[in-house]
Amino acid sequence: MRRRNFIQIIAGLAAGWPFAAYGQQAMPVIGYLGSGLPSKNSETIQAFRRGLSQAGYDEGRNVAIEYRWSNGYAGLSEMASDLVRLNVAAIVAGGGVPAAQAAKAATTTIPIVFAVGADPVAYGIVPSLNRPAGNMTGVTNFNLELGQKRLELLHEIMPGAKRVGLLVNPETVLANPLSEEARAAAQMMGLEIHVLRAANEQDIDRAFAELAKLRGDALIIGADAYLAARSEQIAALAARNALAVVGSFRVFPRLGGLMSYGASVVEHFHSLGIYTGRVLAGAKPADLPVQQSTKVELIVNLRTAKALGITVPVSLLARADEVVE
Repeated sequence: MRRRNFIQIIAGLAAGWPFAAYGQQAMPVIGYLGSGLPSKNSETIQAFRRGLSQAGYDEGRNVAIEYRWSNGYAGLSEMASDLVRLNVAAIVAGGGVPAAQAAKAATTTIPIVFAVGADPVAYGIVPSLNRPAGNMTGVTNFNLELGQKRLELLHEIMPGAKRVGLLVNPETVLANPLSEEARAAAQMMGLEIHVLRAANEQDIDRAFAELAKLRGDALIIGADAYLAARSEQIAALAARNALAVVGSFRVFPRLGGLMSYGASVVEHFHSLGIYTGRVLAGAKPADLPVQQSTKVELIVNLRTAKALGITVPVSLLARADEVVE
């Protein structure tokens, strides 16, 4: 070993540097703020990493990611503050509107890139889509605004349904807008809508029991990251109660639910990864307009439809992006 290198190593150790870090460049660290369980978000995380890689950053090679996951939305504020204390290079708010709001409240200096399913202007995340200002930008897919279309698709596949439940998460600011939109759409279609609220596993069980007492014909799941993470539980309850359920994310019919209609989470989080890479490369969030994902997917589980005695219209099947058989 050369004397010069030996002296550098000894000096580094004396200063308290980790031996393994010798000779390595400082790697930027992203703080990822998500909702739900990591195992239930593998598809979105893979899409995010692909986007990040497309922008020139690969996890473990030239960027590190500190993940923080909340079961529901409890603890998001504390997790965001923890990431700020770590002085990460950027915070990725991948847990919807609540995660974006928590990150915004935690810092005005660290760049924040968010992924939300609603209008970020309406919820005070940014002042404008074209000029987000401050330290925030991101992507939105306006999944919240597809609630009326889900009700229309349910009416198309089950024209005889009259009493419909809507499952929302009361812990988010999206619960009331989702409920109001559903009531307005149901009134136009002559349907009876019942809003059911669930913020945990026990609430979901109780919601199904309540809908059974009401003799509900079907259930629509509101666009919510936590409820999406509970798709397996909801699909099992739907099967047990022989209930037609329409979800907002494609994972639901793949697990046995009847149908889903919503924005593509793969496109959404791929765009999130690309934008995060641009911020790491030096772009200012204020200079990056909020992107709008446009791809929407309709997925039908034909096997579940047959089990429920539902004949899916050929016209609807022809429009489906995926049919589970």
